[in-house]
Amino acid sequence: MPTAYITRRERFCAAHRLFNPEFSEEQNAAIYGECSNEHWHGHNFELLVTVHGDINPQIGYVVNLKTISQIIKERVISKLDHRNLNVDVDFMQGKIPSTENLAVAIWAQLDAPIKALGVKLHCVRVQETENNYVEYFGD
Repeated sequence: MPTAYITRRERFCAAHRLFNPEFSEEQNAAIYGECSNEHWHGHNFELLVTVHGDINPQIGYVVNLKTISQIIKERVISKLDHRNLNVDVDFMQGKIPSTENLAVAIWAQLDAPIKALGVKLHCVRVQETENNYVEYFGD
């Protein structure tokens, strides 16, 4: 069977503040700059989730992207959209809410339910701004 990679895109809006509670306000400002604003800041994030597997000859694709979308919305978007990453999101508690940490945490939310579909999670890409994104391929 040929293998293919397919990607589903979702979007969410969220606020966060980059800071390490072990550092002083001055240290946080020096490291994170404006992203450490005590009154938060927000982004219109784009999330791209890529899975791969064999093309099913009976249906002509790897997996139904509607199913992937439902998993992403239930496990991730519903928890992130219009939320504060520092305060509101259970799977971000105790983490500095950088885009890197967010991508790793999203992977952890999606890996098992996607494997249960018989396909593999290949990449979680979180685009924070027009110019900045993180890709995480698992450990």
